[in-house]
Amino acid sequence: MYDQGMLIAQITDLHISTPGSVNDRHFRTPEHLARAVTHLNGLTPRPDVVLATGDLVERGEPEEYARLRAILDGLAMPLYVIPGNHDAREPLARTFADRGYLPQDGGFLHYTVEDWPVRLIGLDTHVPGAPGGRLCAERLAWLDARLGEGREQPTVVFMHHPPFVTGMRAMDAMGLEGKADLAAVIGRHPQVEQVLCGHVHRPMTRRFAGTVASTCPATAHQLALDLASEPRLAVVMEPPACMLHLWLGPDEGLVSHVSIIGDERPPFTVYDGQRWLRDAVPPPAFHPR
Repeated sequence: MYDQGMLIAQITDLHISTPGSVNDRHFRTPEHLARAVTHLNGLTPRPDVVLATGDLVERGEPEEYARLRAILDGLAMPLYVIPGNHDAREPLARTFADRGYLPQDGGFLHYTVEDWPVRLIGLDTHVPGAPGGRLCAERLAWLDARLGEGREQPTVVFMHHPPFVTGMRAMDAMGLEGKADLAAVIGRHPQVEQVLCGHVHRPMTRRFAGTVASTCPATAHQLALDLASEPRLAVVMEPPACMLHLWLGPDEGLVSHVSIIGDERPPFTVYDGQRWLRDAVPPPAFHPR
């Protein structure tokens, strides 16, 4: 029916900070990230790779990155990171230097990964000191050149800031500069299956430049869905989640799923692979803690 060629997991907005910080006390971001690592390692099938699409830490400090790295080293599969608006390029690049894919020349932290059925392109939208992102002429030219090198291979571009207006006014005020120019680049390269983003702590999807652009839920705190005209933000502790992007081959394409991280009731089997189980016994009632 189809060829299950690759499973790409996406996590975002980890916001790891130092012990005793607000993120530790109120959002428990290290605890939530550790649960995400356990969740990803326990999936069947296990993801081939994990993409972390920005806001890896809270203030861009080396101590935060050391704590981040200690947790993420528990992943059983390759990890690829890009910076968000809370990050800092130099300590991020230094922390993951041994992984071999992040540039160490002090410039933009973008790169390509060529080892999988789907080509991965990490794109740096970071602007130091600013909550919004930017894709300048230099970054767009780099992306255009890289996409031009692999026209025959399905490709995922992943970055922090989404290239579309979300309807959440406060987040749109810290959105991406250069959206139209990015659309022009992506539109020239039909092999781009999806543009994967973070930043907004919620799952969203939009048609974009002949492909699809999407965002990912956060591993800890989410932003409340508020589509009112006032530019306001609220944090909610909705269930943390990740995205699973399943490449099913050139005929069936890339399909994206939300995977909730947390306490779940046992699966209720109604089809065992050969027959439908009409009289199966449901699992015990679930009572959240």
